[in-house]
Parts: sequence; C-alpha cells; structure tokens
Amino acid sequence: MRTDRSIIYHIYPLGFCAVEPRNSFTTNPVNRISKIENWLPHIKSMGCDTLLLGPVWEASAHGYDTADFFHLDRRLGSNEDFKAVAKAVHATGMNLVLDGVFNHVGRDFWAFRDVIEKRENSPYKDWFTINFSLNNGFNDGLCYDAWEGCEDLVALNLSNAAVRRHLLDAVRFWIETFDIDGLRLDVAYCLNMDFMRELRDFTATLKPGFWLLGEVIKANYRRWLRPGLVDSVTNYECWKGLWSSCNTHNMFEIAHSLDRQFAEDGPGIYRSWRLYNFADNHDVSRLASKLKDSRHLPLVYTLLYTMPGIPSLYYGSEWGVPGRKNRGDGDLRRSLELLPDNALTNVLRRLSELRSRFPSLVDAPYHRSELGNEFLSFFRDNLFIAVNIGAEPVELTAPFGRLTVVPFSAAVFEPNGNCLFSVENFLL
Repeated sequence: MRTDRSIIYHIYPLGFCAVEPRNSFTTNPVNRISKIENWLPHIKSMGCDTLLLGPVWEASAHGYDTADFFHLDRRLGSNEDFKAVAKAVHATGMNLVLDGVFNHVGRDFWAFRDVIEKRENSPYKDWFTINFSLNNGFNDGLCYDAWEGCEDLVALNLSNAAVRRHLLDAVRFWIETFDIDGLRLDVAYCLNMDFMRELRDFTATLKPGFWLLGEVIKANYRRWLRPGLVDSVTNYECWKGLWSSCNTHNMFEIAHSLDRQFAEDGPGIYRSWRLYNFADNHDVSRLASKLKDSRHLPLVYTLLYTMPGIPSLYYGSEWGVPGRKNRGDGDLRRSLELLPDNALTNVLRRLSELRSRFPSLVDAPYHRSELGNEFLSFFRDNLFIAVNIGAEPVELTAPFGRLTVVPFSAAVFEPNGNCLFSVENFLL
C-alpha cells in the first residue's frame, strides 16, 4: 500500500451501521456492513483512495472490547458479508485498513472467560496479568491489569509468546481472507515495542507494503517513527493547532507546530515522515462543533490538505455534520445516510483534486513565509498558500508581488500569480 499520496476516509462502522449498543452473542449475524458499499462512489468522489474502518471484530459493545479476533461482529454481519465489502472496496481501487486493537480485550474474550471460570487452573491465566489474591469492581475474586484502569478492557500480556502468536494468526487471517492493506494500531502508545517489531516484520513478509498506523496522543512521535515499527502516527499536535488557532485567533500556534514538525529551514523533526493528519475522528468533537466560527471550516481543511502528511476525512464531516464529545461518544459516532453535496463537500473535492494535480503538495518541503495572529502563508516548492482567518484584509508578499488576502479566505497560487484554488465568503 502506497500512502504518500493518500487521502483517507475514516468510518466508525458500529455507529455508522446503527448496531445495538451491546452484543448479546446469541443472535445470528445481521448484514449491516454492506451499507458501506453504497457509500463507495461518494468516498471515491471525495478523492479518497483509502478506507479506514474502526473496529469490526466481534466485541461486547463499542468495538474496542474484542471478544473474538477471527469473526466480524455479528451486529455488522458475517465474515462472508465482510468479504463482499472488502472486494467492493478493492474493486474501486481503494485500500482497506482496519482498526487493530491488540493492547487489551473485553471481558467477553473467550480466554478471559476461561480464567474467570477456572482461575489458577486456566491454561490462559498467563495471557493476562492477574492477581488471584485481590478483587475487582466486578467481584470476580481476582484483579488484573486494565487499559487506563478501565476494568471493562482487560490488558493482554504481550510478553507471552502464545498471546503474540494468537494475534499474529488473526492478522494473517484478515490479510489472507480479506486482503486488507493495513492496520491502525489502537493505543500504540501502550503497546509492547517488541510485539510491534514482530508485527512489522510479520506483515512486511506476508504482504509487502502493508501499512501500520500508530495511535499516539501526547508523546514524542520519534519513539514510534523508527525503522521496524510503524509507518505513521496520529498527529494530535496539529489536530489541536488547526482548530485552536482559529478559535483563539492565534495562528502562531499551528505555525509553531508546522515549523517544529516539518520546516525545511527550521526544526522539522518529522519532515521525512508522512504523519496522519485529521480535523476530527471518533474520539474528539467534530470540527463543525469545535470551531466557534463556521467560516473557518474551509480554511482549516485548506491547511489540512496543503500541509505535509496524509489528510484524513471522518465520515459526515464533509457536510459539516456536528458532534460534541461532551454529549457522549454516540454523538461522534452516529448513523448517517448519504447527504446532498453542499459548499463544504465542493471545497473538499477541489482540494483533493489540487493534491492530485500538484505532487509538490505531497512531496515538497514546507517553508513558512509570513505569519500574524490572523494569517499564515507558506510554500510547498513553488506553490504559495495563504490563509486569512480574520475579518480584515491582509497584505502579504507573494512570489508575484504584493497580494491582498480578503477576510475569511484561503488561496493557493502558482509563481506567476495564477490562482489554483480559493475560498472566501463561505456559508454552510
């Protein structure tokens, strides 16, 4: 899978397909996953070449509480149903990436249930880190390591060879059966580094070019961006800067992050890596709800699509669908039907076409030009990008002379002054 030119479309299937909140594990599979097939023409029309699906493996509730690594969640359908979806995705020419949850499992995971039943006599007791002399909130008569203290999510002992073998067997199954092209490693910041190296070697041998994305939130990304580990990490630093700079009218924030991460003539500590850039996802408020002024929506996306890295689009956000984290995860992961095109979808299509036409937006170094509280301009090779988030015009120096950038606008220019893209007076 070649990701350096990718635009990724991200769906959280359990919400998208409106499944029951909890899995009964007693009903027959219900084919809801095929809903994705109806969206593929739209996803392609947005210029996306990779589909990233949130957790689809059999789970207890939200998907990050795996019960079985080898079966599609019955609330989404059967393995055969998913095979049809995978085939349809690949038929469009898109890559397919799944969410790999390997740090922990749910309490319904079969090996953990065996431990609850047989305690010290379970052959799987060492698959977890368990203390049989203490108790937990479920009154199991034992306690165990859990992800960030959440006892619904039982930490796996990734130092155990049998656990690693089980997980790698599952990865082999999804590659060989569904031809998946990559994995997003949930909470990669918690994962055993030796396991990640083994996974990297295993997948590279099984399917050359297999892509690994690590979920990293607050850390120095260099720990994971090393040969033999992952190909990319979630760029939470710039996620925050993109919306916060607009809300506070302080473009110095996002400019600082772009300089620190990518500048050819500055620190640029990640300039040789394609970071995974996003404006929202299944864990954070949607951009339309995060921004104080909706006129900033296309300006944030202009930055997202013209800055170094791999842009990602979270389903529904191309229409400006709202969603607030303080209302619960369900507000971020709702079921949606296809909506008519609007001003924002048209802007995003134009931006994706621009990236496709001009490789410098993917490959070229980042050089900052001018910066103020409400404006930022920069170069990607010979392309000049200018963004004005304020209510007053600004005068900037461009390669072709002085340029007036009108309020609430963004534009991309060639050296001769030809405007390749512009957006202003945006109304959603």
